[in-house]
Amino acid sequence: MKAFLLHKYSKKGGLSLTDVSTPQVKDNDILVEIQAAAVNLLDSKIKTGEFKLILPYKFPLTLGHDLAGVVTKVGRNVKKFKAGDEVYARAADFNIGTFAEFIAIDEKDAALKPKNISMEEAASLPLVSLTAWQALVERAQLKQGQKIFIQAGSGGVGTVAIQLAKYLGATVATTASAKSADFLTALGADLIIDYKNSDFESRLNNFDVVLNSQDQKTLQKSLRILKPGGKLVSISGPPTPDFAKEIGAPWFIKFILTLLSAGIRKKAKNREVDYSFLFMKASGEQLSKIGALVESGVIKPVVDKIYSFEKTNEALAYVESGRAKGKVVIKIK
Repeated sequence: MKAFLLHKYSKKGGLSLTDVSTPQVKDNDILVEIQAAAVNLLDSKIKTGEFKLILPYKFPLTLGHDLAGVVTKVGRNVKKFKAGDEVYARAADFNIGTFAEFIAIDEKDAALKPKNISMEEAASLPLVSLTAWQALVERAQLKQGQKIFIQAGSGGVGTVAIQLAKYLGATVATTASAKSADFLTALGADLIIDYKNSDFESRLNNFDVVLNSQDQKTLQKSLRILKPGGKLVSISGPPTPDFAKEIGAPWFIKFILTLLSAGIRKKAKNREVDYSFLFMKASGEQLSKIGALVESGVIKPVVDKIYSFEKTNEALAYVESGRAKGKVVIKIK
């Protein structure tokens, strides 16, 4: 099969299209012929080595976390799927590799593809929808009548998080450029702040939840708009000692993360705000719940551009440019 490989950490170099062996299927695995794969900023961060402390991958490495495709073979212990099933999934950490024609993944990480959307739309959803679900439902426990600030509303996570927050009954504020205002209003945003000429800190106060996806300066401002007892969930860092414990990191990684997050944790404690870092996990069970919301029309995928498999490097460069509205998808078959 063909796959795009990364041979070393690189900020400028691309991935190489190479012939590799089709993955072996373990007892709990399903072999999926990939029809479409989404590109995420996480792929770029792994490529440049930004996450090498917490995700120490070995080379050569096939990048890609999201997929939609057709099951072609199942392991002997597999109960949920059979050959011919259409599925979507976020491949688990250390088992990534969706910029390829096939992948073998544990059945627990996959779910049946929502019937009312295309393969490309389905591939756009797993990482961002699981991030939104785990941030809003699990961490923040967002409730009807609460107020949430979701940064970068027109991004991949933002577009799904806005829709999920509205479904949960929250009032949603977000940041975006003026040209995205109508688009985000249609998704359910109640207040859109043009980040180019307005400071969200001067417009927002007494919020229950913030979903932070931006830089440290934005993180500090976000802390100040929350009410006592509010929750600040960050998907862009800094990681915490609790996160190090979750992933079973060695003591020195925990020590480093303790130092990196000490400032924001102290400030959050002083303001009686709960700060946590979220690095989403693969979950077929949650994707099944999200799929039901997609089929009922609650969540609609937002796809910006679709690239051919051969143009995977161009797709990655476009994501890195920060111009995407919604998700960027590679059509593999």
